[in-house]
Amino acid sequence: MHIEPFGVEMWMNEWETKCEWNLAETCVESITVDELLKLAGKDQGSLAELLPLKMTYGDIEGSERLRSAIASLYNKQNIANVLVTHGTIGANMLVHKTLVNPGNRVVAVVPTYQQHYSIPDSIGADVQQLQLREESHWLPDLDALRKLVVPGTKLIALNNPNNPTGALMDETMLAQIADIARAADAWILCDEVYRGTDQTGSGMTTSIADIYEKGISTASTSKAFSLAGLRLGWITGPQTLLETVMIHRDYDTISVGIIDDHFATMALEHADQLLARSHSITRGNLQTLEAWVNTEPLISWIKPKAGTTALLKYNLPVNSRELCISLLKETGVMFTPGAALNMEGYIRIGYANNPEVLKQGLKRVSGFLQQQ
Repeated sequence: MHIEPFGVEMWMNEWETKCEWNLAETCVESITVDELLKLAGKDQGSLAELLPLKMTYGDIEGSERLRSAIASLYNKQNIANVLVTHGTIGANMLVHKTLVNPGNRVVAVVPTYQQHYSIPDSIGADVQQLQLREESHWLPDLDALRKLVVPGTKLIALNNPNNPTGALMDETMLAQIADIARAADAWILCDEVYRGTDQTGSGMTTSIADIYEKGISTASTSKAFSLAGLRLGWITGPQTLLETVMIHRDYDTISVGIIDDHFATMALEHADQLLARSHSITRGNLQTLEAWVNTEPLISWIKPKAGTTALLKYNLPVNSRELCISLLKETGVMFTPGAALNMEGYIRIGYANNPEVLKQGLKRVSGFLQQQ
């Protein structure tokens, strides 16, 4: 099976360990095990709870406590609607492999995480891309979507909040997209890995799984919950779908690690505290980034409404990869080139890292831009 190289991941693999100021990171600043324990009201002595754990596969679908904690993040879901996976990347792969067959129509909104068009393309699907546009604040044109979602369409792939733009489809727009899908009897897969990072209110985006009877939500502990090292995600959707997904999952995952399950349960049973920390970082850092953009004549943007990333448009006569490599070599600051996202002319910044890292990184970028 041929599949296209994964642009973003190849870039990260090449440069992430070679930078000094990582402004390409997409997770809210990761926490330590010690910080997680304190946030959950525990101390290091509670690590003794791990000692009697027998290193079996554990609960194949994920422990009941973990699935219950995940279900509580939704309005209409219960434990039977949750399946634990190896990160969101594993969740997305399983959904595509389960639902998509050669020749199926798949409509993917882009830019997005490359899985959502490259995996169905590798299967032999009829993949149609709906390009998000800056002039529409990176939100989908629903009339254009209606034209692409013909009768018999198998799947619509969304990403909300959106990576890389930070755009946010609200509940009204999601309901309209659900109506479009319903008319074609299509599934909707919504990659919601950044759910919980909205810039206002509770921070919790409405989930497609709570809106549409054939809506599938994928997410994980990586981004909003600052625990990428657990490599733990989930699929939330109709029970009948999950039963079919399990057939595929038996071939590539079996189960997640029992220690990952333990710490993810601890984290998600204290989700409010973790998200409060994330909001403090993302909302404060976005103000810092906005102030910086407003002083940089070569940079423009559409301010994100959620997530941890933004697309910055630059006015320089150089392609995005060359720009990012020059920036890395001269300043130690790492961005992601738009070319890795099929968005030439832009660079992606991750702004949810340590606030001091963001400030110092942006200061160095300003010096670089002044020299241009």
